Amino acid sequence: MPMNAALEGISSEVQATHAHTVSWVAGLLRSRISAGQLAPGTKLSEQKLSEALGVSRNTLREAFTVLSGESVVQRIPNRGVFVAAPQAEDVREIYRVRRLIEPAAVLWGELPPEALDALDAIIDRARTALAAGSVRDMADANQDLHKALVDLSGSASVAELMEKVLAQMRLVFHALATTPDFHSHYVERNAALVAQLRAGRRDEARGGTAPLSGRRRAGAAGAYRGCVAGVRGASVNLSPGLGCFPAGHLVL
Repeated sequence: MPMNAALEGISSEVQATHAHTVSWVAGLLRSRISAGQLAPGTKLSEQKLSEALGVSRNTLREAFTVLSGESVVQRIPNRGVFVAAPQAEDVREIYRVRRLIEPAAVLWGELPPEALDALDAIIDRARTALAAGSVRDMADANQDLHKALVDLSGSASVAELMEKVLAQMRLVFHALATTPDFHSHYVERNAALVAQLRAGRRDEARGGTAPLSGRRRAGAAGAYRGCVAGVRGASVNLSPGLGCFPAGHLVL
């Protein structure tokens, strides 16, 4: 999605917010990336963003620095700031964080009926997307499921950390947008996880959240490196041939 389209609706959000701080700007841009509205390679115009957000360029640049430290955006000398294209090490880092926080949230988080209903609704959306062959909608449902699982922790700090991970995950998903099998394999896997939670079988559900082991995680990162070829600046190009992630090879 072009940056202009991603900026739609920001004005109303600005009116509703009470502070135009660096953290607020970084959070808003991060959420746009996490939602798939700003794709890898999108140039983030200082002039357009500062006008749309009603903030100074200095504040915007500080927000860019925050996001750059999270590997979500990339500064390119004499060219500007772009939404980043993940590297293999970024994929490994996603696993390192998720393997700690998701199983813990599933094992010890609160599970009120409304939380379980929300998880069921996400699975329904994923199945509908699978039946329609919509890769984008399957990716959206997958993102929402991971977020909802971590939200079971009840911790604002953990949720904030997961928001950063979700933004990085979305950048990986963009590189796999033409590989429908990547998401389809995990629709029923995620459905089984939710069913285990509803049945009170938290230990089994925890096993379903665990990302790949160290050896397979390294292999997946290598496969991602091979799948995404010719990273130039902040753009992503897929290598020839689809299906470079067989079922079970990369768990996101």
